Amino acid sequence: MRLPLRPRADRRQPERRTVTVPAEAETEILAELRRLRARVPQLTGALAASADGLVLAQDSATTEAEAVAALTAAALGVAQRLADTTGQGAFRELLVRGEHGYIATYAAGEAAVLTLLAEPRANVGRLHLEARRSSLHIAGLIDATLARRGPGGRL
Repeated sequence: MRLPLRPRADRRQPERRTVTVPAEAETEILAELRRLRARVPQLTGALAASADGLVLAQDSATTEAEAVAALTAAALGVAQRLADTTGQGAFRELLVRGEHGYIATYAAGEAAVLTLLAEPRANVGRLHLEARRSSLHIAGLIDATLARRGPGGRL
């Protein structure tokens, strides 16, 4: 009997790229996180992380950014496999609703993710709209940094 979540041999798993960003890119990403929090006042935290769980920038009162980034990477792996196995295409976003609010994760290109914490009264439609815009901007910042490093260059 074949398990439904076992990756098929003919499917190529996406390659994860390790990302670190220079100080100027980190400053720009942090500025974008702050603008996002200003546009969505119900956000209690914002974090940009590499797909492998390293914090790129954070705008949050929580001191557990590294733990959140690591858990985001784990959830990302499961979400990517689920999307692929069910034929839904590449990962775009993940929303978790907890008793005390929301955790939303958005793809920011192929190398990074944007994770947001929001109050339970947050307007989820507005959250998605603004977060999708920010994730595209963050992806652009990371892609520009990767391009400056050249082919095969690691951030």
